Amino acid sequence: MANLGARINDVSSNQVEIPVHCDGVEPKPSEESNIDYSQRAQWLRAAVLGANDGLVSVASLMMGVGAVKQDISAMIVAGFAGLVAGACSMAIGEFVSVYTQYDIEMTQLKREREANNNGGVNGEPQREKLPNPFQAALASALAFSD
Repeated sequence: MANLGARINDVSSNQVEIPVHCDGVEPKPSEESNIDYSQRAQWLRAAVLGANDGLVSVASLMMGVGAVKQDISAMIVAGFAGLVAGACSMAIGEFVSVYTQYDIEMTQLKREREANNNGGVNGEPQREKLPNPFQAALASALAFSD
């Protein structure tokens, strides 16, 4: 019979070690498990929506002006004006949207604190997880401009 794996010190080279977790033994936390991905989602969502809206609306505006007027300077001025107006619009809209979410979550934290008669012991770490409307507005405006 053929030897399927070379043996070194009575251990075959085709062995696979499978880690087994025992009850009561906690695995070591890695850096990756400590990352809060939900906080990234706010500005990432704003950036994706801003970039998509920026590409579509500015390109459509420039194609419309180019179809009516053959002057390249009119297309550039219209594109630039659309870019600035759209970035401002996206930033303001995103700020209002995220600030509303922030306000709702702050009110909920306040209600929970009052219900538990907790004087703010847990308030600061929870406050750090709240969405940042300025960050979302900036991400949306920059993404629209790119």
